[in-house]
Amino acid sequence: MTEILVQDAAAGGIATDQRVVDHPAWPVLKDAVEEIRPWQSKDGSIDFEAEGAPSPQAARSTLGRVIAAVEELSPLLPHDAAYHRALAADLRRWAEDGFGVPDFLDSLLAFQPAKDRADGLQHLVVFAMYTQNGNPDRNLEAVVLRMVWPEWLAELEATRYDNPLFCGITFEDFTSGYDTNSAVLFPETIAVREAPERFSWGGIFCDREAARFRRVTEASVELLGVELPEDIRDMVADQQRCEQAFVLWDMVHDRTHSHGDLPFDPFMIKQRQPFWMYGLEELRCDLTAFKEAVKLEADGFAQGRDVQYAVLFDRMFRFPVTGERVRNYDGLGGQLLFAYLHKHDVVRWTDNTLKIDWDRAPQITNQLCAEIEKLYRDGIDRPKLVHWFAAYDLVSTYLAPHPGSRWAKGPDALDLSLPPRKLVDDVLPDEFPLSMFYEALSKKLKNVIASTKGITAADAEQAAA
Repeated sequence: MTEILVQDAAAGGIATDQRVVDHPAWPVLKDAVEEIRPWQSKDGSIDFEAEGAPSPQAARSTLGRVIAAVEELSPLLPHDAAYHRALAADLRRWAEDGFGVPDFLDSLLAFQPAKDRADGLQHLVVFAMYTQNGNPDRNLEAVVLRMVWPEWLAELEATRYDNPLFCGITFEDFTSGYDTNSAVLFPETIAVREAPERFSWGGIFCDREAARFRRVTEASVELLGVELPEDIRDMVADQQRCEQAFVLWDMVHDRTHSHGDLPFDPFMIKQRQPFWMYGLEELRCDLTAFKEAVKLEADGFAQGRDVQYAVLFDRMFRFPVTGERVRNYDGLGGQLLFAYLHKHDVVRWTDNTLKIDWDRAPQITNQLCAEIEKLYRDGIDRPKLVHWFAAYDLVSTYLAPHPGSRWAKGPDALDLSLPPRKLVDDVLPDEFPLSMFYEALSKKLKNVIASTKGITAADAEQAAA
């Protein structure tokens, strides 16, 4: 069995860490979870009257294999012992309650990965959950992951970018819900009887983000004829270097949701707003990471330059042409960044080649960040609807609205006697359609984008070889 030496932050020394995925109990656990998943309804329960459903006895037997495998693997992960005990109890209660809607609140509260962010530390996670940008149903999932927490990142978090809940993570192995486009492990996706007062961690798989970034960027650069600086070409070819860039980008992005001149609910989870508001918030967080990366590069952090071009390329190449054109707020942010850089002559599509002014890119990208920050700062003194229109004006300065848009015609085209949330119904599903450039790029990259579903670092390395 493979052994890996991992720094144990809690003990202050080196601990021998056997790979969970090499233990014979892991495939047993994974197979049992995969057997249960098709039996589950959207809410995670098992309807024994449904076609193809097992008998209650068969379900209990298969779940018993899950519990036994977790208990066999748990000694490899002493830092997760309390969580695994609570997990076994939650699974047994699910069976005792007749496999109704599952409740993993007790085990969720016991799982505290952010308290010990030792680089390379493994975790075995089993929950009934949906996977963001993946499976919308609350199926049982099993994931083995590792923490990404190098010393330089820990130092930056402690001194410049405090984010005690953030967990950079990588995949070791996973069940079907993660054989998707999902690259996050968030507690709010887990089936619980009631939401905790606050969540204590959030994980982002920087290896998947890096792998799909590399594949899409390499294809885009070749297709568009972009001439990359040598150091950036080297970065795109290096999986580990890209992972380091993404874990830093994600850490700064994540904390930015609660920093700055913000509305009262910066994540806007409890509000119904036009999707360009979500797009501007996500772009603001990415551009803040870009701005900080410029400072880090000046301070001698090599990862700072890598983050800048990870943000630029992922936003310009992958985001606009990924996903459906229905309230695609991440796609909108990518379109806006490209259009802003094009308007300011940083990017230029000419002679069927995309030319980039590498010297001016940081300045102009930071300029867009400043415009969005000013929008937020001014918005505190505006009524909600006026703020929405101001944001629309910012976006539509650079992106052409759909010709059938009522919002583009201004306030006189809307029934302003309605509350703001009702006026969201007048927003078109694709309020800002793709430009001709992106329409063509989307067709060229369609198969490349599709190939990144479920991608892992191993897939990226194999393709590079």
